Amino acid sequence: MKQLVNSLKGDKGIWSFVALLALFSFMPVFSASSNLAYLGQGNGNTLGYLVKHLAHICIGFSIIYWVHKVPYHYFRAISKVGLPVVWILLAYTLIKGTVIAGANASRWIQVPFIGITFQTSTLASMVLFIFVARYLSKTREEPVTFKSSLWELWVPVFITLMFILPANFSTTALIFSMILMLTFIGKYPLKYIAVIIGSGIVFLAFFILVAKAFPDSRFFSRVGTWGNRIENFTTDKPDEDDYQIEKAKIAIASGKIYGLGPGKSVQKNFLPQSSSDFIYAIIVEEYGLLGGLGVLSLYLLLLFRFVIASHKANTLFGKLVVIGLGFPMIFQAMINMAVAVELLPVTGQTLPLISSGGSSIWMTCFALGIIISVTKKEEEIAQELKDAAKREEALQKLIDRELEEEVVIEGDYSIEDKATNPMHAVLNK
Repeated sequence: MKQLVNSLKGDKGIWSFVALLALFSFMPVFSASSNLAYLGQGNGNTLGYLVKHLAHICIGFSIIYWVHKVPYHYFRAISKVGLPVVWILLAYTLIKGTVIAGANASRWIQVPFIGITFQTSTLASMVLFIFVARYLSKTREEPVTFKSSLWELWVPVFITLMFILPANFSTTALIFSMILMLTFIGKYPLKYIAVIIGSGIVFLAFFILVAKAFPDSRFFSRVGTWGNRIENFTTDKPDEDDYQIEKAKIAIASGKIYGLGPGKSVQKNFLPQSSSDFIYAIIVEEYGLLGGLGVLSLYLLLLFRFVIASHKANTLFGKLVVIGLGFPMIFQAMINMAVAVELLPVTGQTLPLISSGGSSIWMTCFALGIIISVTKKEEEIAQELKDAAKREEALQKLIDRELEEEVVIEGDYSIEDKATNPMHAVLNK
């Protein structure tokens, strides 16, 4: 175990907070899976879901371990090649999306021969963030113009978002917001950012108008759901989403300060997405306000480590990669918590590293592996400089010792021969 810990490179703070979130996730997932066990198996046995979650976490940490060994600058070229591949996967997802738990599932595809479902928008967001970081960190002899950046940056961005939007508005909005933040930090001209924001609003309005014109089209089926969720959020009209929010609020109110205790949640039996989208409500119900604030604090501490890692990165690409992959993870967690307390409409965003799920955990771990790879690079450079300084100091000591020995030898040597002349007796005679 000690050897394994020593082999972990990079920011130890990120490793620690990720491990704490993953370890804590077992208790709420084990408790909140009871309704799935009754619906799926009929016996209420949640042990299978716990073992499944354990397997997902173990695979996730294996992904972090192997990815963090890869130099992060390799992903610079991979993002450019991977973007067309992502477009193909997203298009296939829109056409061949599978149904999961009765939801509109044009977000998932089923991996052949394995049987697991995979949400392609998660992979697309990672590749897109790295692609944007690559563009912003390129060395240029001339200033950035809107015309050049439009074709090199924004056309690929809007193509990717266009494939994600019909099935998942919340993910599209989150990705677009993070890209705008990334371009702002990367010192992209503000006037161009304003033009892009206006273009995004116009594109969204045009998309909604087309959806209204073709309401029966499969590609626009989610537009009505978006409108209903916003309407229900601003009014008291009851529906399925309102039912989930009401149960989540009851769970949070029941938890009070100290909670009902691990495994003693009542609302997990009524909340449809208690182990994924609304797991934060179950956490507060079982562990109280203190438990909810504790989880929030872990995410904020992880955000703090991301800021430090970005500040310490020695290249602009490294800084932007940490921001582009780390910040969306934290914002997704904040959105999930905000939905549970009805600060935002229902979005379907999971709680990273805590909610049950396979591909979402693995993609989060993949992003964490790249972030830790950036911090590992800094650690290796510092270690190399330290080793070089030690070698130089040892060499200087060796030179000084040799010089001292030469001085001693020169001090003892004399050209005058004081020895007795062996021919002295003959000469004198």
